[in-house]
Amino acid sequence: MNIALIGYGKMGKEIEELALIKGHSINLIIDINNQHDLIPENFRNIDVAIEFTTPQTAVRNIMFCIDSGIPVVSGTTGWHEHLSEVKKKCMEKNGSLFYSSNFSPGVNVMFAVNEFLAKIMDSFTEYNVEITEIHHTRKLDAPSGTAINLAEQIINYNQHKKSWALKDNASGEILEIKAIRENDIKGIHEVIYESEIDTISLKHAAKSRKGLAGGALMAAEFIFDHKGIYTMRDLMGI
Repeated sequence: MNIALIGYGKMGKEIEELALIKGHSINLIIDINNQHDLIPENFRNIDVAIEFTTPQTAVRNIMFCIDSGIPVVSGTTGWHEHLSEVKKKCMEKNGSLFYSSNFSPGVNVMFAVNEFLAKIMDSFTEYNVEITEIHHTRKLDAPSGTAINLAEQIINYNQHKKSWALKDNASGEILEIKAIRENDIKGIHEVIYESEIDTISLKHAAKSRKGLAGGALMAAEFIFDHKGIYTMRDLMGI
């Protein structure tokens, strides 16, 4: 495949390295210093775009790809309040969009287990549930998209939690998410059920960005010849 990278930070570079190993070509790189190159003529020979940028620019980048007929994989988080309008545009244009709050296969297994656990724990009212996420200090959004996804899954199945919040000592109807920023943390997410007698926890800790890069490239290979809107659950069949 001929790939365009929109965003060339640590994730973009990791994806580039893996893509070249797998025999793909990186034909175009758009970063903060050359955003003016995000024009249709530069994408004429592009098979798929992989977008990892910022919450402020993601929607514009995704819409551009859809308008240009380029399948797009987006791993940017913090923009999903605009997801309905992006999906509408994709459907109107018969486009191809693959998005995820986290491309790690391991995290997506965690999502599946989190739903299952939330269904069980709904009957055990003596437990309070909260989420902790830890990332590097350069991460721009808080809480992470993965933490929000985990929280929304729990709220869907736990009749005692109505919303989530970045809040200390949340209880009752509010599910607390603790967002911690530390140097060089690749990403840790933990769902914790706490009672007076014990603790039940579900945890994923990334050791490198290779899992994310591999998942994003798998998504690009998938979306290349698919029309519609997809996530990692479609790719992994979970």
